[in-house]
Amino acid sequence: MGFVEEMKWRGLVSELTPGLEEHLKSRTVSGYIGFDPTASSLHVGSLMQIMNLARLQRAGHRPIAVVGGGTGLIGDPSGKASERPLLTTAQAEENAAAIHHQLQSFLDFDYGSSRAIFVNNGEWLNSLQFVSFLRDIGKHFSVNAMIARESVKRRLESQDGISFTEFSYMLLQAYDFLMLYDRHGCTLQMGGSDQWGNIVSGTDLIRRIRSGQAHGLVSPLVTTASGTKFGKTEAGTVWLDKARTSPYKYYQFWLNTDDNDAIDYLKFFTWLDEKAVGELAETTRSRPEAREAQKVLASEVTKMTHGADALSRAEHASRLFFSGELAELSVAELLDVLDDAPSTQIVFVEADPSTWSRELADLLKECNLATSRGEGKRLIEGGGIYIGSTRIADRDYKVTMADSIEGRLLVLRKGKKEYHVVKLGA
Repeated sequence: MGFVEEMKWRGLVSELTPGLEEHLKSRTVSGYIGFDPTASSLHVGSLMQIMNLARLQRAGHRPIAVVGGGTGLIGDPSGKASERPLLTTAQAEENAAAIHHQLQSFLDFDYGSSRAIFVNNGEWLNSLQFVSFLRDIGKHFSVNAMIARESVKRRLESQDGISFTEFSYMLLQAYDFLMLYDRHGCTLQMGGSDQWGNIVSGTDLIRRIRSGQAHGLVSPLVTTASGTKFGKTEAGTVWLDKARTSPYKYYQFWLNTDDNDAIDYLKFFTWLDEKAVGELAETTRSRPEAREAQKVLASEVTKMTHGADALSRAEHASRLFFSGELAELSVAELLDVLDDAPSTQIVFVEADPSTWSRELADLLKECNLATSRGEGKRLIEGGGIYIGSTRIADRDYKVTMADSIEGRLLVLRKGKKEYHVVKLGA
């Protein structure tokens, strides 16, 4: 199966330039995707494009990952309602280095004719002379056509408008394509559907200045069935960096995918073939309660991003937490699993912390799980209070260090889902 054919069955083709399939079949093609260095990590919103580069490489072509050390200082207006904060050169360079390291989990930069290339467009953009650029490049762009671009039209209609800085972005992206064409023989640019206008500007510039043929392919922007922005949760952005989003939370993000999105996401974000995805689609239709598609999705993507060991630990923590076996989790695992839960710090006044104790009803009030000591006792009598996975029935129960995990944590639960973490000691 050819690259474009695979991209089509996966639903990854929104638009492409005429003749691209023949071009890919006739030679080894170098194709690129750009990534903004707005942070020291990419997030799951970038994962489709990372996978598209990896699919290009597996099809025998050469992927070029371009980080915007130059364009990142300007900011792409595509898909943005307002102008983003400008980075310093030092920030852009530091973030670019981190992104390069991160991409090594997905692309092979080391071996063969199709080994990936990492390029920072600051190499050519940061030394441009303004007058020369306007004379040599700017003359090939029609302001009428630039204003007609959807990303620009939306900003012109907004209250804040668009700055000349961001308006010039499409010239710089087109110039990137020209430079990659000259330096690396790059004849393909890919991206999200909001990049189509910028990509076509690049192919047109190459045709005008070099009399060369270049191509573009864009994929649909990822959406969710609920209408929320993909990659955003109540806790914030889902990052690829495990220091920002732990493997457990990353695993849970994919595991919580809506049934209506799961099959599409298997196509977009995993290496499963058409037969395997079809079987999971049938299982989702016949036994949706099994959530097999989500389990495979979470497993495949977590392993690809963080490795087999991290996946194993995430599955282990998930299995123990949802089975209620909290005592078998380490303090580190519990803090990760219950990161979003409210917490209370208790500093010992006892000379010997091992003698510490507190009446459970008082502790419930202190942790805002009960409005009063009396309500706390009533909740205990009603069977709605747990320490770890143990239901407490004694209204006068005293909590001691024996109830803690590693002498450092207590996990209180009210009802089925309301958790509170008590951190013991300074």
